[in-house]
Amino acid sequence: MTKIIGLTGGIGSGKTTIANYFQSLGIPVYIADDEAKKLMQSDEIVSAIKEAFGADLFEENMLKREKLAEMVFNNSDKLNQLNAIVHPAVKRHFKQWLLEHNEFPIVIYEAAILFESGSYKDFDKIITVTAPVDLRIERVIKRDNTSREQVLKRMNAQWTDEQRISKSDFVIENVDFENCYKEIKKILKILNIRQNEA
Repeated sequence: MTKIIGLTGGIGSGKTTIANYFQSLGIPVYIADDEAKKLMQSDEIVSAIKEAFGADLFEENMLKREKLAEMVFNNSDKLNQLNAIVHPAVKRHFKQWLLEHNEFPIVIYEAAILFESGSYKDFDKIITVTAPVDLRIERVIKRDNTSREQVLKRMNAQWTDEQRISKSDFVIENVDFENCYKEIKKILKILNIRQNEA
């Protein structure tokens, strides 16, 4: 039976780097945020978003993401409404993806809001990626070309590292790659996954 390992971490923690490393070892990785973006272009979800938030969020049937993000960011009711549309679709898509990867001993499910969405309960183990706050801020400013204030706002909307760690089985501190890779190897050993199996 394939073990499902949840991989999460706050904005700027570098969880995508860790996900890519697992992938380089031959372990299938499902990036929930990327899949959600693709699914949000499907007819079913487009019409549900139009119904809930209005057709002016679309230009030639393309979703204006930033406008939607602005709309839901400081409004928990609207955010819950959006999640109620997108999360079940991602869940169904992941189930299908899992069937296509059921010959692997483990798969990784990477998502930013694993705990906030409650989906962490569906996994066998959870890995949280952490990094010092200043380093996280620096990474996001560089990546998104944004301001410190904006990054802090996004951080404050997520769970803290302490909250995540309290519900996780493993923690990888992502400061330097060397240390991360050692931690990943250690985790795979504990999970009894040999490199040639993965």
